[in-house]
Amino acid sequence: RDDDDINDVASMAGVNLNEESARIMATNSDLVGTQIQSCKDEPFLAAIPLHKRILETAKKLGITDVPAEVVTFISHATQSRLRTVIEKVTVITQHRMESYKDDEWYEQATDVRSQLKFFEQLERLEKQRKDEQEREILLKAAK
Repeated sequence: RDDDDINDVASMAGVNLNEESARIMATNSDLVGTQIQSCKDEPFLAAIPLHKRILETAKKLGITDVPAEVVTFISHATQSRLRTVIEKVTVITQHRMESYKDDEWYEQATDVRSQLKFFEQLERLEKQRKDEQEREILLKAAK
């Protein structure tokens, strides 16, 4: 049934799957089924120290032998996890750099700077009042 669905879609697009597969087999018959990699698969972490670390941990759990594929797998997993974390940190830093001051859809709810300036003014006025009271007390005491 799935093959019929694929054939129906291919025929709607004007593609004959039998002709296409015959062309592929005729032109690239030696390449069909082979896997081509453009670069060598290199581990992200140093293999020897990582293997030693894994063996130490495995010995604590009663495992005596760890294949090299495990080291490669853990190295790739570490690389993938590090890439994911760095991507998330990059997104976070981009969000922190965005400024919403000029955006018309955002309204400022509180202005902390002006509130701090107001409290500083209150403190100055209170200090001036106390200084004047002390001065009056000293003048009265002097008379």
